[in-house]
Amino acid sequence: VQLQASGGGLVQAGNSLRLSCAASGRTFSRNAMGWFRQAPGKEREFVAAISWSGAITYYADSVKGRFTISRDNAKNTVYLQMNSLKPEDTSVYYCAADLGLAVTKSAYEYDYWGQGTQVTVSS
Repeated sequence: VQLQASGGGLVQAGNSLRLSCAASGRTFSRNAMGWFRQAPGKEREFVAAISWSGAITYYADSVKGRFTISRDNAKNTVYLQMNSLKPEDTSVYYCAADLGLAVTKSAYEYDYWGQGTQVTVSS
């Protein structure tokens, strides 16, 4: 089982990026998915999560209104659209899959993790 995150890069503040997370090895179409991020010297923090159907989404307060999580179950892929990026969004972004029944913000509940993709926002 593998989660492959991509789409990171270097952008100027105010610009946008879209991250993708493609799963292989098994389907996660009936599982919640999430995005987390970790900056150097800081703990991993929750960014966004989405239920298996896409009907329920959660966001960290710091990204609410700027980021949008979505998924395409036919492609076994989850996305994170990031708009109005700020320098404080600079982090390695990780996608994760939760085999439990509920959508959660807790990293401890997620069972599979991708390798991370670097997002750097310059001022």
